[in-house]
Amino acid sequence: MFLSIIGIIIIFVGFAVSNQNNVIGRYSSITKIIGVVLVIIGLSFSIFKVIDAGQVGVKTVFGKVDNDVLYSGLNVINPIAVITPFDVKTQNYTMSGVHDEGNKQTDDALRVLSADGLEVIIDLSVLFRVKGSAAPNILREIGTDYLEKIVRPVSRTAIRDNAVAYDAVALYSSKRDEFQSKIFNTIEKSFAKRGLELEQLLVRNITLPASVKASIESKINAEQDAQKMTFVLQKERQEAERKRVEAQGIADYQRILSTGLSDRQLQYESILAQKEIAKSANTKVIIMGNGKSTPIILGGN
Repeated sequence: MFLSIIGIIIIFVGFAVSNQNNVIGRYSSITKIIGVVLVIIGLSFSIFKVIDAGQVGVKTVFGKVDNDVLYSGLNVINPIAVITPFDVKTQNYTMSGVHDEGNKQTDDALRVLSADGLEVIIDLSVLFRVKGSAAPNILREIGTDYLEKIVRPVSRTAIRDNAVAYDAVALYSSKRDEFQSKIFNTIEKSFAKRGLELEQLLVRNITLPASVKASIESKINAEQDAQKMTFVLQKERQEAERKRVEAQGIADYQRILSTGLSDRQLQYESILAQKEIAKSANTKVIIMGNGKSTPIILGGN
């Protein structure tokens, strides 16, 4: 548009000097042509507007916001309209206690009070995007600084309002998913009213007071010790049972030997042993007794 204004000024200058008979007057036609070319070039830049991928454009004419949205690609517009671009890709707003990790360079973690009156520190990431069709209303009612005006305060308020319903330990462990689901629903409803779409909410870290952390660690250690002792006792009981069975077996064996073997059984066993000796390749002399005593082996190789 700036080139068009310059071109119009040059055209007026060309007409102003065209009636003069001096050297300047001779170049009035060239001046007019240059002015017309600049007007055409300026209008070309003003009429045609390219919107980048992942963005939409909102037109404003003399301060009035147009409801028509310009989508990515080449668009033909009013040359006097001002185009405000809006990013409609997924955006990440992080509030973290680690410096230089979140959107702010300082400690931006949320410090909230739990139901039991303890201060809990929460790191949070909000994934959202601007609805393209709602961009004109956002520009009209909020402006382009929707991160600081909507995303940040709505998210922090939702977390504080929901955290007071949970104990600190529950937030840290058993109720964490439930807590995250509740604040997601709260933020999602608030965003939808303002033309924003919440895609995902990530509770990145929950930090408990040092005294509570120490208590939890002590409890975990005690539970681990109890589980270890249970295992040891179970192992000792199994070992005791093994020894009892072994002792019972020995006792039964001795009882059988003392009461169950007759002379005929002993004689039979002696005959079996002599038979095995006789099968041996070594030379030996066996002197048999009277049938009741054990035979004597005199020699062998």
